[in-house]
Formats: sequence, C-alpha cells, structure tokens
Amino acid sequence: MSITQFMERHYRHFNAREMLDAAKSYKSFVENGGKMMVTLAGAMSTAELGVSLAEMIRQGKVHAISCTAANLEEDVFNLVAHNEYKLATNYRDLSPEAERDLRDAGFNRVTDTCIPETVVRHLERLLTELWIEAGEKGEQHSPVDYFRMLFDANALEPYYQIPVEDSWLKAAFDAKIPVYVPGYEDSTMGNIFAARVIEGKVKSHNVLKPGTAQMQELVEWYLANQKDHPIGFYQIGGGIAGDFAICAVPLIIQDLELDVSYWSYFCQISDSTTSFGSYSGAVPNEKITWNKIDVETDKFMINSDASIVAPLMFAYVLGQ
Repeated sequence: MSITQFMERHYRHFNAREMLDAAKSYKSFVENGGKMMVTLAGAMSTAELGVSLAEMIRQGKVHAISCTAANLEEDVFNLVAHNEYKLATNYRDLSPEAERDLRDAGFNRVTDTCIPETVVRHLERLLTELWIEAGEKGEQHSPVDYFRMLFDANALEPYYQIPVEDSWLKAAFDAKIPVYVPGYEDSTMGNIFAARVIEGKVKSHNVLKPGTAQMQELVEWYLANQKDHPIGFYQIGGGIAGDFAICAVPLIIQDLELDVSYWSYFCQISDSTTSFGSYSGAVPNEKITWNKIDVETDKFMINSDASIVAPLMFAYVLGQ
C-alpha cells in the first residue's frame, strides 16, 4: 500500500482528515498551474525536513521559500556535520546538570538533537571571509546570497556528511527558486555577524541586505508571477517566516494601492492553540481582515507536529 493509499484509507476525521484534504488541494493546486510559497519556522532543518522538502523542490511543487535564519543555517549544519550530532532521546528527562554537561561538551540542544559547536565555528570562518570581502568591495548581499557563494565555490562539498540531495537549500539553489530570510539577527550566524561588525573585522552592517529589501524582492516576485499563476501559501509553524511572507499581499493592496490576487491557497501546520493575540495560533479566517486571503481561498489549519505532517503531505503531493 502506498502512502497515498494509506492516507486515503485511514485519515478520515479530525486533524488527519484536515491534513488529507489539504494535501489533495495542494496537489491539485500545483498540477493546475499554481505556484506555492513554503514558509519554514521552528527547527525544521534540524528535524531533517530536507529529505522530503528537497524532492518537492526538484519536482516543481515548491516555487519560493521564506524561512527563519535558523532554518537557513541549520540545513547547512546538518549537511556538513550530521555525523557529529548527538541524539538525546531522553530529552524530556534531562536535569539542569545534564543540560550543563551538554553545553560544556560543546553541544547546543534542539529538542532531541544536539548540534556541535564545532560546525558553528567552521561555518563562521567561511562566512566571515565573505563578509569581510564584501565590506572591502562595498557590496551588499542577502543572507542567502552568502550561503549561495559557499555552494558555488564548492567550499562545503569536501565536508558533506549526508547525501547533498537531502539539503533543501541546495535543491532551492539548483532549481533557482527564491529564498527569503527575514530577521537574520535571530540566528547563530546573525549574532556572529553582529559580533564581527562590533569588533571591526567586518566593515559595516551594510554588507548584509536588510529584511525590507528582501520584502521588496518578494513583492516583485509576487507581482510578476500572479499575472499568470495563482499563488498559494504553505506555512509550517508561525513566526516571522510566515508573517513576513504573507504580508506581501496586503502591502501590495493597501500600501502600493495596486490590484492583485490574494493568496489562493492557505495551509498552516501549527501546534499553537488559538489564544489572545497569537499569530501562530490564529485561525485562517482572521487573515481575511488583513487582506492576506479571501473568502474563496482554500484554507486549512492542521494542529499537529509538522515533522510528522509535512513529510506525509509532501509524499501525497508527489504521488508516492
């Protein structure tokens, strides 16, 4: 029995039914010419979502990505240091002293996965060289551009510890789809970048393209693509990766005062409960008042763990 057959047989109610309906709608949407924006919050790269997301990109089922800076860097961390990670399967039982021991041993824990500090320093060295060079030349690049430079120069290839096919970032570069990274300062490499500027090693903050400039690029991408394609929004988690990207449409409608189609498909996977003022837990209909989606938009809200739901949905969309 295929994954598709299994889902159609067993997933009939509640979040399972919602997930299946969302997957069917996603599949139909892209098969009929729609383009899909995928947003990544949480620790999806450390959860190795790249195994399934990269194939979605290669098969033309994803057309743009907005991600947190942590997801950007952690995809690369996993690519070049996977075998050095430590798995803490008993993470719920760890005492403060056990957490301290992990820290002192050079690990940063993300739920059950402990990232070695050594990979952070390795990537820091490579990126700092690029930041310094950009400062000397008076250049400005986005966070993604600097990672693209590393791949283009094959600077990372000698260190691959997993199949490069499992890196969603490499798949995005190969497919030439845009990747937007708002809030770069909220990441390990963003912190390191600020430290190097403070020290004077990197000439200026101006070598890093700000989020507002990335928003302009996103708006231009949306305007160019919505002429011939409906555009959908597949949101994993909440936070800045999702809210940054989805705001492109209200920006165009309210601030540029241009006629444009709303997001034509919306699906969010979140474990946040609906609460006062929570973006992550807001029901999709709230987005209608913000000019993000419309009444006719196909809307889905799956309250579950994205590390379980997303690979299943991707498998369904791919016909597996």
